[in-house]
Amino acid sequence: MGRRVVVIGAGFGGIGAAIELRAHGYTDVTILDAAPGIGGTWLANTYPGAACDVPSHLYSYSFAQQRSWSRLCSPQEEILEYLRAVAREHSVDGLVRPNTKVTACRWDDEATLWRVETEQGDEYTADAVVIATGQLAQPSIPAIPGREDFAGTEFHSAAWDHDHDLTGRKVAVIGTGASAVQFVPAIAPVVGKLSVFQRTGNWFLPRKNLPYPRSVQRLIKVPGVQRLRRWGLKRLYLESLTASIRHPRTVGPVLRLKAQIFMRHQLRDPEVRRKVWPDYTFGCKRVLFSSYWLPALQRDNVEVVTDSVERIEATGVRTKDGRLHEVDTIIWGTGFRTTSFMFPMEVHGRDGRSLREEWAGGPHAHLGMTVPGFPNLFVMYGPNTNTSGGSIIVYLESQARYVRTALQEADRRGAAAAEVRPEVEAASDAEVQARFEGTAWQACDSWYRDETGRIITNWPGYMLEYEKATEAIDPSEYVWLEPGEQKVSG
Repeated sequence: MGRRVVVIGAGFGGIGAAIELRAHGYTDVTILDAAPGIGGTWLANTYPGAACDVPSHLYSYSFAQQRSWSRLCSPQEEILEYLRAVAREHSVDGLVRPNTKVTACRWDDEATLWRVETEQGDEYTADAVVIATGQLAQPSIPAIPGREDFAGTEFHSAAWDHDHDLTGRKVAVIGTGASAVQFVPAIAPVVGKLSVFQRTGNWFLPRKNLPYPRSVQRLIKVPGVQRLRRWGLKRLYLESLTASIRHPRTVGPVLRLKAQIFMRHQLRDPEVRRKVWPDYTFGCKRVLFSSYWLPALQRDNVEVVTDSVERIEATGVRTKDGRLHEVDTIIWGTGFRTTSFMFPMEVHGRDGRSLREEWAGGPHAHLGMTVPGFPNLFVMYGPNTNTSGGSIIVYLESQARYVRTALQEADRRGAAAAEVRPEVEAASDAEVQARFEGTAWQACDSWYRDETGRIITNWPGYMLEYEKATEAIDPSEYVWLEPGEQKVSG
């Protein structure tokens, strides 16, 4: 088919979209990525212990099931190789143009197409643009005074300095989110002194993630077993975590009790227990899976610091109590700018309107993908499509299918582009926000919210609900632009 599609991002979302489009006849697909290759977050995050916290038979494409994973939740290297292999097998690896940072996407009203601009000065024209940069692409480092004065080595976990030997060093880890929970147990045995600066504690559920024994490896290869495992995990186990968040007074206490028993068993040191025990509703923030984090915090060479960081000095970290924690290395485990989405990329739609301005009151999109005034622009892993208890790959596959059905409907109508109706998007957003009422998500502050307190990252329901909502585009929810002009048809 003749439509030109530019996909921005070569992670699971972008690769999955390209495969879906190519499989249905859309051959003119270009994938642009600022990184040097395929992988997205799994190319960037190479810190010690990096792994997925979702079992690999669900954190993988449904159409490309691998039966040779080394363990339940695979490490970064295996996930990256899997994605590269799938791209090769489906002949989309050659569509990727690496080291190509997109700076702007501009809709041309007269030509009814997109003009995609890059940092190198190149321009790509496209009938449709798929933005697949995700929510975990831009590392976040807080604006702590004095950072520029630090005389040692510092780096973010998403840009790990593998040339910097941590053996015997005095290390500060600032932040205790999902990345720190993985790399702290990996580095604690080799560093001399480790100071972990924590703002709030986390709720934990167990995960040892040991390599599969040979008996399990053989069983997984039996026809039908992998499909059954995937179904059970998807429909029963992981959705139970979402249920506990959606129903904090009924289902929530069950999983909370499991977490409490596990954490009390692991936290033998009463002082560490006091410091790290969470004081908020189970599920309000991301529930983490690790059987190694809490024991690591109780090592003789590890200190948990709960006093807030006041400033960085040449020789260490000064906390609010006046104490200077002398370190020679700072590792920022402070996560990502999850609410920035594709920004600082500029996106201008019909009549020159700015997506940044449209989202000034908080990002929003119909089904997390389409925004009024931005024809044939589709956001993958967009507003309110993150999952607290499932696999983002399920959502990304659903979104890729939805984009494909939108283009097919435009072809059927002979239309240049689809643009979601304002009243549809507004009603969709209102419904999503209303579903957060009474859930654990609303019980505290978290990275799921923007500065106004609005929850803009997470989907408020279950994976199955999102899959059903995105099975195919509903033509009545869109206006259809005619080629080469501003006219629309219903």
